[in-house]
Amino acid sequence: MIKAVFPGSFDPPTFGHLNIIERARDLFDELLVVVAVNRQKTGLFAPEERRDLLVELLGGFANVSVHLCDKLIVEFARSNGCRVLVRGVRSVPDFSYEFELSIMNKGLNPAVETIFMPTDPKFFVLRSSAIKELALYDGDISSMVPPNVAKAVRAKAAASGARSLAAGDRT
Repeated sequence: MIKAVFPGSFDPPTFGHLNIIERARDLFDELLVVVAVNRQKTGLFAPEERRDLLVELLGGFANVSVHLCDKLIVEFARSNGCRVLVRGVRSVPDFSYEFELSIMNKGLNPAVETIFMPTDPKFFVLRSSAIKELALYDGDISSMVPPNVAKAVRAKAAASGARSLAAGDRT
């Protein structure tokens, strides 16, 4: 039985993420989707909110589970009996970054292999930062994220925009 980990920030989860998850779940007996918790970064969504969005999206996949992780991903993999890290790549710069990370991870845990999966071409340009910015300006993100995520992003963007306007009124 081969278990794999697909880690990411998922802020927010996109159709590109789902594409990698759907393809990876067919390759491995079990796929653990891991929301990376970085307390030094402030995302649009709290880690628990990202996990909940993913649980809602992936609930129908029997061999997929969603987890939070606030430690090294190779340690998470080791403690959960996973031998493979799945990394989605969109471009040469993505690959370069992920390749360097895979070398570091291999040094930390030689038993864990990294598999690179190029994204489906129709999701090539999806970037979480662009989706968040588009939503802030009330742009249509429905082709980039599932409906539950679009609703959550719009709500966060509206609240964020309102806070920004309120903060600007006080200066």
